[in-house]
Amino acid sequence: MVLAIGVAMLLTADFGSDGYSTFVNGLALTLDVPFWVVNLGVGVVLVVMAAARGVRPGVGTVAQAVLVGVVISLLLDLWSTPDSTVGRVVLLVAAFPVLAAGIAAYLGSNTGAGPTEAAALAWDPPVPFRWSYSLVQGGGALGGWLLGATVGVGTIAVIAALGPLVAMASRAMRLDVHQT
Repeated sequence: MVLAIGVAMLLTADFGSDGYSTFVNGLALTLDVPFWVVNLGVGVVLVVMAAARGVRPGVGTVAQAVLVGVVISLLLDLWSTPDSTVGRVVLLVAAFPVLAAGIAAYLGSNTGAGPTEAAALAWDPPVPFRWSYSLVQGGGALGGWLLGATVGVGTIAVIAALGPLVAMASRAMRLDVHQT
């Protein structure tokens, strides 16, 4: 639930989405296929690839995909983008600790990772999660941008800051995000 609130805050700020969503959007635009279909396909591929590296899916994997998506959709229907740039910036900045705490909490529950987090965990070790997560987000953003999706300052902020913030939140909450 906390993760969904953070994602909805990020999207409502309207400065760009996370790299994974940017990639999915780029593929959907290129293939002329609905976003949810591409999201499901890309998600399954990433979870299967991560499982091959020892990151096992679980009930949290399904819950993250279904419940988070539903809550985000509901919140986006209720919230509107602030009219002022200052309001949008405040919302963007506020989204990051909420996102970091939400990701750390659901990964720390050891019930299975969602597609983006599973892909990052698949490379930890040798690449620490705080950096592998940034690489996954950055690769998704680059791929999505090359396919025609929009990238914004929020996208760049997710790439640069969210992985390290999740690692910090995990330590602060005394959670282990490693699910191998």
